[in-house]
Amino acid sequence: MTVNACVIGWPIEHSRSPLIHGHWIAQLGLDARYTKEAVLPEELESFLQRMREGAFAGCNVTVPHKEKVLALADTADDAARAIGAANTVWVENGKLCVSNTDAYGFLANLDEGAHGWDADAGTALVLGAGGACRAVLHALIARGFEQIRLVNRTRARAEDLAAHFGDRIAVSDWDERNRLCRGVDLVVNTTALGMAGSPQLDMDLGATGTGTVVTDLVYAPLETALLRQARSKGLGTVDGLGMLLHQAVPGFGKWFGTRPEVTPELRALVVADLEGG
Repeated sequence: MTVNACVIGWPIEHSRSPLIHGHWIAQLGLDARYTKEAVLPEELESFLQRMREGAFAGCNVTVPHKEKVLALADTADDAARAIGAANTVWVENGKLCVSNTDAYGFLANLDEGAHGWDADAGTALVLGAGGACRAVLHALIARGFEQIRLVNRTRARAEDLAAHFGDRIAVSDWDERNRLCRGVDLVVNTTALGMAGSPQLDMDLGATGTGTVVTDLVYAPLETALLRQARSKGLGTVDGLGMLLHQAVPGFGKWFGTRPEVTPELRALVVADLEGG
């Protein structure tokens, strides 16, 4: 019997999840299907009930449903509760179970792209205070970072995250971001600045040390101005595409019973799609 899974959101046409999961389904020869499902906010609860009743083995969740899905779930894991949102849903014995795999994807991407990046786990500078930032903060705390310098254009949002995640988070004004590069082991951009169609991120990495690793969650374009500047300084860099690919792995394993691998072939497939789009 065909196992069905999907990605839900509103809008949903932009999602590349079907490309990723479809590649794995074909590669593994599974009797499975993965589709895009446009779900209006007012339809979310009834859609999830259909999932409980067997219409789908589970789904990925994108905007604007991540927080509401967590609230409607029967069971949530530690990551989803800590981050305050869910991006992965599966059904067990008629119960809706949820997780947030963004932190997993973020860490797996860095582990793959900058081996040993967390050897010292000292200080990180994180830009932004949105949903992706919550996952990054959870991940860095889990890896034992002693201090996370957090800046956001709206300081109050960063203060809210500091209150949620605890005293390892040190909030500063957005204008301090260049100075705060000094002495950090990792710089992370979690904002949309630098994304195609968005304003550029105005950032000077001049104060960074030679061992600093810079990563940008933006993956369109793959090489943002921030990463280009970091490379020109000889710093380690990791683009954001790997996070998208790795965060998809746990859900696929839950729905289809086998855990896929992120391979160069899959990356090349998505890169070609990005360049074509």
